[in-house]
Amino acid sequence: MSQTSTSSTETAPSFGEVALAQYLSDLAAKIPAPGGGAVAALHAAQAAALVAMVARYTTRAKDAENRPVVDRIIEAADEARARALALADADAAAFTAVGAAYRLPKETPEQLAARAAAVEAALIEAARVPAAVVDEADEVLSLAAELFPIGNPNVVTDIGAAAAACRAAATTSQLNIEINVASLPAAEGDRFAPVLVRIDELTARADALHADVVHAVRK
Repeated sequence: MSQTSTSSTETAPSFGEVALAQYLSDLAAKIPAPGGGAVAALHAAQAAALVAMVARYTTRAKDAENRPVVDRIIEAADEARARALALADADAAAFTAVGAAYRLPKETPEQLAARAAAVEAALIEAARVPAAVVDEADEVLSLAAELFPIGNPNVVTDIGAAAAACRAAATTSQLNIEINVASLPAAEGDRFAPVLVRIDELTARADALHADVVHAVRK
């Protein structure tokens, strides 16, 4: 789960608007945000950008036969990049809600009940966002695997880099899902079991694609 900025999410700039140097400075600073959730989402966004770049380099005359597939991959990767970038902001908002819920008053039975309900809802959302990042990483990895056999061989290593970024997005998201699920009732936490299982499968696919790219480079 990412950490929030010192200002509200209404006033904090979107991750898409922050310069890279400033983002890294904030990431290294002793401030609540950005954190691991933002990193996971940006891994997925970078993976999508890499796939789109390789696809755009696969629009030569010799690639005409595959152009419909390549054009579809470009569009899908660009859309995945935008969604993943938005999830970096959503993660910060989710963490803000968790903190606000834990600060609710708990002096009366009614307040305790309201606080417990708010905390549970906030934790569910804080787990849902990294689960959505896994969805994006899964889609981008599938696009990368589809592009690999037909992609421009001059930039094939970027497909391997995309696979590695998808893997990082998924495994980082796993940590953020796990920490939130640990504080949820079992019935609610069980809702996230399928995505946690899927992360293992995704990492295996990412490793296999990365190995395929290494093999192609070494031939």
